[in-house]
Amino acid sequence: MSDPDDLQEESIDFDESALSDALGDDFDDEDIEIIPVDECGIEHPCEEDEGDQVEKLRKEADEARDEYLRLYAEFDNYKKRAARDKAELARYANESILNELLTSVDNLEIALKHVDEEETNKAFLDGVQMTLRELYRTFEKFGVTPIKAEGEPFDPEFHHAVAHLESDDVDSNMVVAELRKGFMYNDKLLRASMVSVSKKPSGQEPDGENNI
Repeated sequence: MSDPDDLQEESIDFDESALSDALGDDFDDEDIEIIPVDECGIEHPCEEDEGDQVEKLRKEADEARDEYLRLYAEFDNYKKRAARDKAELARYANESILNELLTSVDNLEIALKHVDEEETNKAFLDGVQMTLRELYRTFEKFGVTPIKAEGEPFDPEFHHAVAHLESDDVDSNMVVAELRKGFMYNDKLLRASMVSVSKKPSGQEPDGENNI
């Protein structure tokens, strides 16, 4: 039985002249590509192939890193947007309910404005006033506050003008009467104030004065 070492040496040793005869007259030594192999017969790429492979792997790693960073940024933006939307929803979650309660406030305000204190039962009047105070206290608890209107310059962002009153004593575009209260809900307009706005009598408006 042959020694494995002898077999290895025999597999490595070959007759170049015999190989040339077998390949024929067109055979050229330059056509032979020498590929290094280890003792187990496994081929090893040349150094140039290794460099290309390393460069390819580096490029793939850079592309994967860029993709990861892009996805991470998108997900981070999504989390921030979701948290912002959640906070916004919680901050104004009671808006529809508070809007409904405004009607009750309006009715109580009208009732107190037109009541005849001499003819109205005092206990009943006190009850209406207490109910209105409690509603305002509840509004304040949830961040609802009245908008200043009467005596303030007209602001179309917070005031809704429904009438104009001519006056020599008041500057133009001033709120002279509040017909219905307006309210803010935190930093958001819940309802604009319904107001009457002053203007100078005809022919007395200063040049360039903007009418509402």
